[in-house]
Amino acid sequence: MLTVGQKFPSFSKTAVVSLEKGKEFETITSDFLVNEDNVWTVMFWWPKDFTFVCPTEIAEFNKNFGEFRDRETRLIGASTDSEFVHAAWRKDHDDLRDLKFPMLADTSKSLAEELGILEPNEKVAYRATFIIDPQGIIRWVSVNDLSVGRNVKEVLRTLDGLQTDELCPCNWEKGQETLTV
Repeated sequence: MLTVGQKFPSFSKTAVVSLEKGKEFETITSDFLVNEDNVWTVMFWWPKDFTFVCPTEIAEFNKNFGEFRDRETRLIGASTDSEFVHAAWRKDHDDLRDLKFPMLADTSKSLAEELGILEPNEKVAYRATFIIDPQGIIRWVSVNDLSVGRNVKEVLRTLDGLQTDELCPCNWEKGQETLTV
């Protein structure tokens, strides 16, 4: 599995960005991650569309979209389902219709495989979360088993700590003192 300090791999994938007819799909590439505007990226993966735990996580990331935007951080959701399945799921599920971030389709499973997050039996992505800095370097990764949803507040807390570029003690939260050496 790729980990902290490694460059996020190159990719070019189709994503669902809207439910508006004719504007549903866009290509997103790894070039999107590297920028001079100091914009970070959080890419989070789920195993399968039309399941039970996944929409709770996606909806929670969406509820916190403003928190990520306030931290100059892009959100990208991803799974190994196709863009057409993503679009159908968004249309079908009340909590997913108004997503403010793209749903990346890794139908070939190549990106999930390169990241090392492809579950070996079902060949779906684990619940993986990557925080990527503006240089395209992975700064944090967390992976959950298929059955356990992640904590979006912890992703935000970790992002806050990374963005201070300081030493942050255990249970540190934004606004608290960092460590001085």
